[in-house]
Amino acid sequence: MSAAVPRPNADPRHTPNDPHKLGRHKQPDEAADSSNDGPEPRRIVVAYGFWIFLLSDIVMFSAFFAAYAVLAQQTAGGPSGRDLFDLRNVGIETALLLASSFTAGLSSVAAHKRHALWTQAALLATGLLGLAFVLLELREFADMIAHGAGPQRSAFLSSFFALVGCHGLHVCVGLLWLGTMMAQVWRKGFQPAIERRLLCFNLFWHALDIVWVGVFTIVYLLGAGL
Repeated sequence: MSAAVPRPNADPRHTPNDPHKLGRHKQPDEAADSSNDGPEPRRIVVAYGFWIFLLSDIVMFSAFFAAYAVLAQQTAGGPSGRDLFDLRNVGIETALLLASSFTAGLSSVAAHKRHALWTQAALLATGLLGLAFVLLELREFADMIAHGAGPQRSAFLSSFFALVGCHGLHVCVGLLWLGTMMAQVWRKGFQPAIERRLLCFNLFWHALDIVWVGVFTIVYLLGAGL
């Protein structure tokens, strides 16, 4: 009795030894569409890693928000937010920071089109708006301290200066980063590494705007009794 000879044209996908088709080869069109044949582009990897950093930063701000919420009424007989907050000044600060977020977005669009002049102009506008925000915030802090409402006055003011000051410190770091990016674009142009840094800067700056919206709402509006 002769041994069975396998048919040369038999489809291996339907063999009983591989019922789940685990060993089948990809067809040419499947291989072309696969996204698992190699590492992800560097831009995606960098953006993903920077999102993780931003999330950790937001967790830190959440702790400051929680501390402020607990201590907001602990004035120790001193001034409260209703007595201290100038909503007109805070409104100007908010407008400046939101406008800087818009110009930062314009810089990202210009960088994507590799237009150096518009990229630099948008980054300069972002920096000037951010600097004006920081100066107004410093003036607010100085006025409060001059009237005896420094961070040592009460638990409320300690949590206020910690939260708002931490955000202001982040804006200052962002301004230093922005100046560095302007110098790199001017000196080296739109190299891939510089484009990735510009992307991370925009993510950072927009995240600061989101945090400020929370500060403006929870600290200033609610603190002023609105």
